[in-house]
Amino acid sequence: MSTCTLSRRGSEAPASPIRALAGLARAAEARGITVHALNIGQPDISTPSEMTEAYRNYHDDVLAYAPSDGFVDFRQDLAVWYSDRGGIHRDIEAEDIVVTTGGSEALLFSIASVTDPGDEVLVCEPYYTNYAGFSHLLGVEVSPVTLSASDGFQVHPAAIAAAITGKTRALILPTPGNPTGTVLSRDVLEAIAKICVERDIFFICDEVYRDFVYDVEPGTRAASLLDIPAADEHAIIIDSVSKRYSACGARIGWVITRNTELREAALRFAQTRLSPASVDQYAAHAALSVPESWFRQVNAEYQNRRDILVDGLRGIGLEVPTPQGAFYLAIPLPVDDADAFCRWLVSDFDLDGETVCLAPLAGFYRTDGLGLNEVRMAYCVKEDVLRRSVKILEAGLMAWKAR
Repeated sequence: MSTCTLSRRGSEAPASPIRALAGLARAAEARGITVHALNIGQPDISTPSEMTEAYRNYHDDVLAYAPSDGFVDFRQDLAVWYSDRGGIHRDIEAEDIVVTTGGSEALLFSIASVTDPGDEVLVCEPYYTNYAGFSHLLGVEVSPVTLSASDGFQVHPAAIAAAITGKTRALILPTPGNPTGTVLSRDVLEAIAKICVERDIFFICDEVYRDFVYDVEPGTRAASLLDIPAADEHAIIIDSVSKRYSACGARIGWVITRNTELREAALRFAQTRLSPASVDQYAAHAALSVPESWFRQVNAEYQNRRDILVDGLRGIGLEVPTPQGAFYLAIPLPVDDADAFCRWLVSDFDLDGETVCLAPLAGFYRTDGLGLNEVRMAYCVKEDVLRRSVKILEAGLMAWKAR
């Protein structure tokens, strides 16, 4: 037996509540149970043919390194896409962009560029769990502003301002939100940006779900921090191909910032890991030609799936806020321990050979004791799966109460 011990960083690293039940799900499937995965944001919509054809047509004789900040022509065309197709009303330059290995690395580089160990980042809970995971990796504290399901998890600028301390170096905030589906209006985004500028902290805005907003005119995208000039020196945007093009396995993301020093810092981190994947960049570049009609069709499909799940859950007596965007909803269940319930659903319960895997929400909170009875559900699966999952959940809740 080795006497070597792990670092505190390693031994105390938080496990992902999104993937925590993966082992139990595999074991259930090995027993012949069909497990409907509503715990993870893996879309089942086909990746656009523009991307898949780019993979098939790759023919370079040598699979070589890419530049550390990504291929120049990809960054140039990506900058044009934002202005011509992405609804951004201000120019973006190729030199504002650093291509990364997925949005996750973009997030890591961004936090690392603006914090030192012992510094603090502000998040709104429930939050995307990697915000805390990467902060832990970097020795950075996470300070929460708690949102409430009673008002649809709306973000209030005054609460952001009140939570900033002398240790705060950045705010990390998604729009649309994961796991809440909350979309920040232009006015709210501007108000939060103004606070960050006045208090001189960075605003890391996670916009990977920006294409998916509902109950609006077709083609509408969520407001972007890129469109707020006053925030240029404080703004950092995270984006990726994963959700936009239903291409989570491509692992191509990017950081956008007009702050030259910050961009150079992110590039130095990028040089340390050498380069983003070459072939995936070719595919991501090809995806920029996907027509707007594709986005409108996908958006309509997700809105329909949202309505099916929300109506179904309300039909079994659950209180469900209506998400404005992304493809998640966060809801309370009539249980005391959602983690135990979710584990039991996968390991011990089935309805005619089927069960459902959900993500317990306590791991999306920083404040102890919050989210204990809440779960996240992803509605990026087919309509019949959503309808069946509601029936399984209803039967599971009845069986759990009777235990």
